[in-house]
Amino acid sequence: MGAIQTTRTPGIPNGWFAVAFSRDLQVGEVKRIRYFEQDLVLFRTREGHPKVLDAYCSHLGAHLAEGGRVVGETIRCPFHAWQYDGSGQCVSIPYCKRIPPQARVNGWEVHESNHMIFVWHHAEGKPPYWQVPDMPELHDPEWSEPRVFELEVNVHMQDMAENNCDPVHFQYVHGNMNVGPSEMTYAEEGRFFRMTSSNEHETPMGTFDMTLERDTWGLGLSSVRMLGIPDAGLLMFSSTSPIEAERTVSRWLFTATKNMVDLAGEDFIDGMSKGVMQDVRIWENKIHRAEPVLCEADEYLVEFRKWTKQFYSTPA
Repeated sequence: MGAIQTTRTPGIPNGWFAVAFSRDLQVGEVKRIRYFEQDLVLFRTREGHPKVLDAYCSHLGAHLAEGGRVVGETIRCPFHAWQYDGSGQCVSIPYCKRIPPQARVNGWEVHESNHMIFVWHHAEGKPPYWQVPDMPELHDPEWSEPRVFELEVNVHMQDMAENNCDPVHFQYVHGNMNVGPSEMTYAEEGRFFRMTSSNEHETPMGTFDMTLERDTWGLGLSSVRMLGIPDAGLLMFSSTSPIEAERTVSRWLFTATKNMVDLAGEDFIDGMSKGVMQDVRIWENKIHRAEPVLCEADEYLVEFRKWTKQFYSTPA
């Protein structure tokens, strides 16, 4: 008999995950969202701070996003007007002087940067032990206004993340024969890793020795930089977030130096976005092999799977 190959899907990993683009949440706006297999409410206070709470009021269970509204730095329940601050504590019951100590909902750690709103998820409720990296290009006046791309896929987010460590698929899925050997380096106590590969590329600005630099922080955050053209560059920054164990949303930002955006930036953006669409058909029709049969060409994938284990509270 052959070996049994398990298909157990991993759970929800720990880390920072985007729940919205910043531009999609205005001051005073309330949104119903679902991530980490939980119903949540996202709102922006009158001072401009994004907040995320568990969705259901601790009183009689009304959904705070269904008719709830921002009042100052709080969100007001649509049912009986209980008000919750960004930590989830009830701070006002308009018809009562005393607030029950149990009158609170879970508040989530939120961080806004890189044109996105991020939430920290940890299955055991532990606080953040690393930070969202800053992408200086996204705020540099010499770089183009970032373009956005968003995609929902019926697949576990780890299967999407594994693409970066699977150079062989670039040939057979994307027709890209020019993916050279990569080097993996680790930093930030092992929570960050970088894959770099270099090749000669012809561009509208000439032929250059180009380096593709792919950075990953946890299972949710990654960037891709094209380096090698003097005083010019290209960047893709993305956050991939779990809605359910097998339902994932990925948000991408693209930018290029202004002296390069017309010559090569649009091609870079077009190539990256079309490339991911080629992967969708495979992602949505595959299973997750917890113990796959691997070959000698899968060395990067083996390394990646070992690395991912630190982001799960239960064995993945």
